[in-house]
Amino acid sequence: MTWGFIRKLKMTSQKPRLLSLDVMRGVTIAAMTLVNNPGDWEHIYAPLEHSRWDGCTPTDMIFPFFLFMVGVSVVYAMETKKADAANHGKMIWGALRRMALLIVISWFIQLFYHHSISHLRLMGVLPRIAIVFFICSILYIKTSQKTRDWVLAGSLIGYYVIINFIPVPGYGAANLNPETNFGAWLDRLLLGTNHLWAESKTWDPEGILGTLPAIGTCLLGIHAGTWLKRSDREDSLKVTWLFVFGTLAIIAGLVWGMFFPINKALWTSSFVLYTGGLAIMALALSYWLIDVQGRKKYIWVFVVFGMNAITAYVLGDLLQGMIDLNFLKLGGNGITAAFYHNFIAPYFNPYNASLVRAIIYLILTWLPMLWLYKKKIYIKV
Repeated sequence: MTWGFIRKLKMTSQKPRLLSLDVMRGVTIAAMTLVNNPGDWEHIYAPLEHSRWDGCTPTDMIFPFFLFMVGVSVVYAMETKKADAANHGKMIWGALRRMALLIVISWFIQLFYHHSISHLRLMGVLPRIAIVFFICSILYIKTSQKTRDWVLAGSLIGYYVIINFIPVPGYGAANLNPETNFGAWLDRLLLGTNHLWAESKTWDPEGILGTLPAIGTCLLGIHAGTWLKRSDREDSLKVTWLFVFGTLAIIAGLVWGMFFPINKALWTSSFVLYTGGLAIMALALSYWLIDVQGRKKYIWVFVVFGMNAITAYVLGDLLQGMIDLNFLKLGGNGITAAFYHNFIAPYFNPYNASLVRAIIYLILTWLPMLWLYKKKIYIKV
């Protein structure tokens, strides 16, 4: 059954899915939902917070892990079709439409709640995913792995040079400060302060320049996916080399981080290598345990999210918007706020209460995805 971008999966006729990838996506979306929805932003356990600037917490790894998996997915979705050059135009057009759709969805969510084009954030999580996906899809379709490796190296080295050595107009020497680095200046120049991250108005953690190294994150995923898809290598050898590659990437990221700090907001080159290495190792472990060893008990809990990852993310954004704007009222107050302060906060310490609320929100987001999973419905965005 097909309704535009809504498909009902026929498991018996489809190729076997890479379940480890579905599980990793599911874990990532679950973690993203959990950290984005605490009951009280003043009381959050440290691992569930982003780094204030330099450094890397478990929360900082969520977005790069997802972009890495976008790269792996590109390989598994496009490898067969790209073998025939006659398909390339149609594939690129499809990637372009998907990029446009993701960006429009991001803008629609903002307009739905804020009704203000004049303060619409043009960049953000979904637009970055969309742009990186489109560029990396073209690279995968039209270039060899060797060329993509050169592009990966060029994106990381080029970004390092731009942000560390090009003077910032109006501010002087190159620097890595939030408001005065070259990327923040470029965002203000091209997007204007009204269209940046609402929390700052002067810089955006998903800005234009940071898209360059983010492409590198996705290319790491494409490299890992291409390696996993090889039919001329044993699974044990694939996993071994993925662990080697991952270890080398982590070491390279830590070394580079000594003079180009690991920083999620800037998406520094060291951040790409460090988080990419961890993602490679996580994929290797998941692949070995789930797809090779067949340890699949309880993985459906995460596959529920993993099979409709973007849908789950969008639903989470919509629910969060309704909660933040208090669409539902109880005695003049937002019903969710009233529920939190009357039925959660009094029974836990502030940190646990905040976490309990995030877990409840996670379950509310998961349940609709469970229904889609049981109906074998996949919403392709």
